[in-house]
Amino acid sequence: MLDIFKDLFEFMHQRKKYWLMPIVFVLVLLGALLVLAQGSAVAPFIYTLF
Repeated sequence: MLDIFKDLFEFMHQRKKYWLMPIVFVLVLLGALLVLAQGSAVAPFIYTLF
């Protein structure tokens, strides 16, 4: 799993695609939020945001 992130950051560094970093960060953050909130009591409030 960490190899994917390592390869992604190497790609961004070699190709000078630094504008992709905020997009990747937000997508990972949203994915983690959805996974962690799936089984909790906060889930109905988070799903109303989407």
